[in-house]
Amino acid sequence: MRKRSLRRSCAALAAVTSLALAVTACGGTTKEDVRKEGGAAAAAGKADPDAETKKGLTVGFLPKQVNNPYFTTADKGGQKALEELGSSFKEVGPSSGTDTSGQVSYVNTLTQQQVDAMAVSAQDPGALCTALKQAMGNGIKVVTYDSDTRADCRHAFVSQASAEDLGRTEVQLLAEQIGFKGKIAILSAAQTATNQNTWIEFMKKELEDPKYKDIELVKVAYGNDDAQQSFQQTQGLLQEYPDLKGIISPTTVGIKAAAQYLSGSKYKGKVKLTGLGTPNDMRTYVKNGTVEAFELWDPAALGDLAARTAVALASGQITGREGETFTAGGTEYTIGKDGVINLGKPTVFDAKNIDSFDF
Repeated sequence: MRKRSLRRSCAALAAVTSLALAVTACGGTTKEDVRKEGGAAAAAGKADPDAETKKGLTVGFLPKQVNNPYFTTADKGGQKALEELGSSFKEVGPSSGTDTSGQVSYVNTLTQQQVDAMAVSAQDPGALCTALKQAMGNGIKVVTYDSDTRADCRHAFVSQASAEDLGRTEVQLLAEQIGFKGKIAILSAAQTATNQNTWIEFMKKELEDPKYKDIELVKVAYGNDDAQQSFQQTQGLLQEYPDLKGIISPTTVGIKAAAQYLSGSKYKGKVKLTGLGTPNDMRTYVKNGTVEAFELWDPAALGDLAARTAVALASGQITGREGETFTAGGTEYTIGKDGVINLGKPTVFDAKNIDSFDF
């Protein structure tokens, strides 16, 4: 994982208007020329890996939630990458992590503004599909990142890591901390969150291994990526299961809220907590003994790869087909089945290494 500091302030939430952005492309061409110049290979549905990387593009980022620190970091990574590539960044999105209709509205806004590509973290796997297909029908390249839609609703999905790796390693981390014995619970985000549900399915599959025979998953709770709701759900879990031994929260909002509750309760150090969190959010709770270890990828690197994938698509260098390769930020990536591109392995953070990271 690359270590990087957050050096730029988050781009302000763009106003939702029907005003189309005027973007100047290189060589004196217009935005419409850029769209039409996707290359013969791209027009024919074939990738041209030698195609020139286009400049002057506009890529819209639509996170699940704009005021979520995780997405702030991820989208700033995308913004930095686009600046390096000579293209423009804009961010729009709902303030609630469960406002699916709001996400649909923002997809439509980006389509009306005729962006060249959009990177979307979907709150729901199917709800955005009609709007995203309309965007693709208008020549806009669609990348999903962090949380996917159905494969037919976008060109490529930039995944944090292998979904199976993430789901299974969460169980492995917690099992080691509780001595492979006791009741555990999962504190997820929204019930419709694609990434969360996929990881949870792999958690359940991992728990089928005989070595976890003494571990019982008693409940999956949902905090809707809201700090207060996640705090209350953690409290509720421990009221319902006072003998709970551990909690997995595969959401940065959820794990922080759960840690906050545990650190001020009689369960601190007794109920183990792991999941997906940022070092800056979790540093206090690692150092005060509430949390032993958790994991995450670099969200800025995820946004970086989403942006570079969007530009590669808009340049005609890739189409999203399985087996295509492209270079992003000096690393070569191979597109997998259903257009999935894996960022890489997650990093485990604990008291020994957490101060080496700043995000």
